[in-house]
Amino acid sequence: MRRYLLHIIIILVGLIYLGRLFYLQIYDTSYTNLSRNNAVKTVFEYPQRGNIFDRNGKLLVSNQPSYDVMVIPRELKPFDTLEFCSLLGITKEKLKKQLKRARNYSTRLQYVVVPQLSKEEYAFLQEKMHKYEGFYIQKRSLRSYKTKCAANVLGFITEVNNRILRKDDYYHSGDLIGKQGVEEQYEKELRGSKGVRYYQKDRFNREIGPYREGKLDTLAVKGKDIKLSIDIELQEYGEELMIGKRGGIIALEPKTGEVLALVTAPSYAPELLVGRKRSANFTKMHYDSINNPMYDRGLLAEYPPGSPFKTLNALIALQEGVINTKQRFSCSNGYYYGVRGRKMGCHPHASPLSLEYATAVSCNSYFAQTYRKIVEKEATPQDGIDNWRRHLRSFGLGGFLGYDLPIGRPGKIPTSKYYDAIYPSKRWKGITTLSNAIGQGEVLCTPIQLANMTAAIANRGYFYTPHVVKGIDNEYNKNPRYTQRKQTTIDSIHFEPVINGMRKVFTQGTAAFLQIPGIPICGKTGTAENFTKIDGKRTQLTDHSIFIAFAPKDDPQIALAVFVENGYWGARYAGRIASLMIEKYIRRSITATHLENWVLNHSLEEEYAKPLSGLPFTINN
Repeated sequence: MRRYLLHIIIILVGLIYLGRLFYLQIYDTSYTNLSRNNAVKTVFEYPQRGNIFDRNGKLLVSNQPSYDVMVIPRELKPFDTLEFCSLLGITKEKLKKQLKRARNYSTRLQYVVVPQLSKEEYAFLQEKMHKYEGFYIQKRSLRSYKTKCAANVLGFITEVNNRILRKDDYYHSGDLIGKQGVEEQYEKELRGSKGVRYYQKDRFNREIGPYREGKLDTLAVKGKDIKLSIDIELQEYGEELMIGKRGGIIALEPKTGEVLALVTAPSYAPELLVGRKRSANFTKMHYDSINNPMYDRGLLAEYPPGSPFKTLNALIALQEGVINTKQRFSCSNGYYYGVRGRKMGCHPHASPLSLEYATAVSCNSYFAQTYRKIVEKEATPQDGIDNWRRHLRSFGLGGFLGYDLPIGRPGKIPTSKYYDAIYPSKRWKGITTLSNAIGQGEVLCTPIQLANMTAAIANRGYFYTPHVVKGIDNEYNKNPRYTQRKQTTIDSIHFEPVINGMRKVFTQGTAAFLQIPGIPICGKTGTAENFTKIDGKRTQLTDHSIFIAFAPKDDPQIALAVFVENGYWGARYAGRIASLMIEKYIRRSITATHLENWVLNHSLEEEYAKPLSGLPFTINN
């Protein structure tokens, strides 16, 4: 055996070398790429991003040319730094910092020194670039906005960060990527595909012609155009109505789930995040903790829904068979409950009252008794709460809706486990959670959730997941997530009495002064108590103004939810805005000028100037 040992060792070593050589030549291309980087210059051709249109074909976002000053560190030659800095309009320290970053990134790859030069700056600089070896100008495209609204829907584009560079090899340093809104959600569709050209270099690092006669070169492919479901005229009108106010307006087309308007206030003009001033403007708005213009209240703010929530409690009670449409409950300016005779207050109105009239006048006593019947129907309050929650979840409350925008909040619909944790003895009852009857207590919703809930009521029991993209490159959005009906747990027969009650809100109830002649609107006012903690104490602030509505009654074309923070009561601000938005969409003009003038001439800025008023979210305890 010993006489064969040397031969065995030689054979094994040979096999190892052969295996390694096979791996390097067949599977591992890193050395090939390194060789190519030394002998071949790669130049990318950046495509134009896809245009963005509104639902009626109006151009909202297009492109404008922009130019970046790039550097390849290993190709740098000595140059007059003071003259170059003067041409670029930057300091010598800034240039040194950028060059250091470029070397740290890669000595062979291009890096952005100064981004987003204008056409005028480019024309002036181009003639002198031959003096600065290693630097060149890369053409790109920036966004050009045709509207001053809908920044929260559209989003913006910004330079990729290191995390994205490590995660996605499509991007290189200095590339632009969509951030927030449609630009982020539909980045792959909008960005298109980069083209690339390879140039052969000699041993002196000089370009001597196309690499392989250009056979490997590719052309840039423009990004896909996107048609939004947004009606930009309605969006602009909503943002105008919300000047001097804080909150959100979400308007949907009930038959499709398409978002007609997604207003957040305060907001900003999208053009502020374009060009070389983008960074400064972004920083300023990002740290504006008072107005929070980049905080989308329509998708992120979680509010107590207030009285609009009563419509769902009525539907659940009808489905569970614990009330009927003719049953009446009494109200003595409120509802007294518990052994200590606690009272849930209510405003004066006729008594006793049935479902439709209770909805019209928003009777707290009626819906408190209705809620108790729902919870107390089951053997235990735990079962009652969980059954109640099951119905609410079918309307899209208490969870993410799944719409096509990158941000959102789930809201809150409490479970029995939540109350068991609060009351370890588990000795709680329906009256313990009675605030849920009127949309207070532990219930929280985002405006888009309430708008979706309203669309489900308008449709008599179903909804489509809200979405802001109607089509891509002239093809209708056929994503099953947005085209499949989502059925609620409530039978269609139970919706009509609730809808009749919502119609009476306008004809004889809390919004009678908000009627639009010729448009049968169904709605529900809401006044949500607004609490926060100050020095550990539960403190009440000015109430929120809330309104949900849809129209026309028997052929719904629009459903919406309006939240106005610290707006006093439902009909004062939110109700007026809702009626105006509905008329604007249906008629394309406004006849209710008395409502319009009032809204445009009233502001809540003084209210928001009070300490701790107008917080972008509410803490309920």
